[in-house]
Amino acid sequence: MNETEARDVVTTALSDVAPEIDLETLDPQMSLRNGADLDSMDFLAYVAAVSETVGRDIPEDDYDRMDTVAGAVAYLLEG
Repeated sequence: MNETEARDVVTTALSDVAPEIDLETLDPQMSLRNGADLDSMDFLAYVAAVSETVGRDIPEDDYDRMDTVAGAVAYLLEG
């Protein structure tokens, strides 16, 4: 998986879970839970969608790394 593919996975999951988030203006370093107002249920659905798309589990210990677009992309590139 390259960076573009990882970013597509993350942004697709976000747009599916929270279509109200404007991905064009979203700062990739902004907290999705705090800055983009993703509630806890939406955040879990987003992580689950990413996990399902890439075909690997994302342990709860790694959820903090999924809290920004940039962090999630970097996380996916590591695996």
